[in-house]
Amino acid sequence: MAEILVADDDSAIRTVVSQALTRAGYEVRVTSNAATLWRWTQAGDGDLIVTDVIMPDENAFELLPRIKRIRPDLPVIVMSAQNTFMTAITATEKGAYDYLPKPFDLKELVSTVERALAQPVGTATKSAPDEPRMPLVGRSPAMQDIYRVIARMTQTDLTVLINGESGTGKELVAKALHEFGKRKNGPFVAINMAAIPRELIESELFGHEKGAFTGAESRSAGRFEQAEGGTLFLDEIGDMPLEAQTRLLRVLQEGEYSTVGGRKAIPTDVRIVAATHQDLTALIDSGQFREDLFYRLNVVPLRVPPLRERGMDVPDLARHFLELAHDNGLPLKAFTSEALDRLRAHNWPGNVRELENLVQRLVALHPQEQITGELVDSELRSVRPRGDMPAGMSAEGELDVATAISTLASQALDADSDEAPLNDLYQSILREVEEPLLRVVLKATRGNQIKAARILGLNRNTLRKKLKELDMPVTRGIG
Repeated sequence: MAEILVADDDSAIRTVVSQALTRAGYEVRVTSNAATLWRWTQAGDGDLIVTDVIMPDENAFELLPRIKRIRPDLPVIVMSAQNTFMTAITATEKGAYDYLPKPFDLKELVSTVERALAQPVGTATKSAPDEPRMPLVGRSPAMQDIYRVIARMTQTDLTVLINGESGTGKELVAKALHEFGKRKNGPFVAINMAAIPRELIESELFGHEKGAFTGAESRSAGRFEQAEGGTLFLDEIGDMPLEAQTRLLRVLQEGEYSTVGGRKAIPTDVRIVAATHQDLTALIDSGQFREDLFYRLNVVPLRVPPLRERGMDVPDLARHFLELAHDNGLPLKAFTSEALDRLRAHNWPGNVRELENLVQRLVALHPQEQITGELVDSELRSVRPRGDMPAGMSAEGELDVATAISTLASQALDADSDEAPLNDLYQSILREVEEPLLRVVLKATRGNQIKAARILGLNRNTLRKKLKELDMPVTRGIG
């Protein structure tokens, strides 16, 4: 029977953890301080340690290296209420097997203990040297999941596929995977598939030889060559054309590529991190994305939540952006509690990027040292001109849609069921509001279909198909 050593200065935590592990069949010894834990460890007691970070006599991160020196194969699980990105990273750097943010699920604790005890001897996590800090901000459970995945990926080269809405910080997560990983001394190279003409993507990725196509007056290195020994971040991978997908698949399978116009196979040593805001499985179903490439990329899936799902992180993010603004030479300011409440209540359709831009405007445009709720409301209204985004349509547009829905629903409910079956209500409302919605958004984007598709949350091809079905004019050369 394995013996678990539990250290936490909170008696309630000690009790519930001890009870859960005892019920799971383990022998448990508990202490409220680091000194006793260290004495037990020196004596060779225990098969696994579960410890809080902050204890009255010593920080567990200071104790961990000493434990790993004398008992490198002893798994240590760290608990902490300081639920930040750097807590998770530091736990890994100091040699912890895993990190559990408080409050945690007891079933998860027991499962983690089982995995740790089952690992082969000699595979305990090795500590890594301290590195410059690159903060990811947020203490919400959703962000804790991201921190833990990043911490677990620090010593691997596994391919990661990041999914999340525009503006959620997917590239920041990709940079964290690089900066705290084994390739941190190599380059981090990013390429956005949606920002490059489709006919040039292969050249941008793999490079080209002189004379490979009209205008190729000299050899050019591609992103794979630039990222050699480091990380290549493929942003908006869902926008990659099928021809380039085929070539990328070969690179992932064979570990080599050839330049456009070249015949020589070039070996590559690059870690791939990809990201998208689209549903790649839907693109697979529609024939726009290769299923075999999806499985090559989706080795470690990582979802970055929209800001509306992590409202508790908004105050921390807002203060963080205040500090960044001050670092960039703007005056140091503070939010009132009312202002933070207004920020928390906002839906943030533009996600973290929208919040960052809002904070920058509040600091730059208003002389007050205290940012009030009234100022926040004023800026939120000013940034939503008529028709700018779906959530910011003109009041008239919103009233028209609501009226149409209400009228159709009332007619369906009032009518005799034999004359007007209710099962057609959805399609009736959709037909009534879809075309006006598309017209409003296209007008707001001046016909730019790329922007319109992003605002609507649609794939560009899906938007074009809808425009064709509705016989709406498509502006040539836009989108």
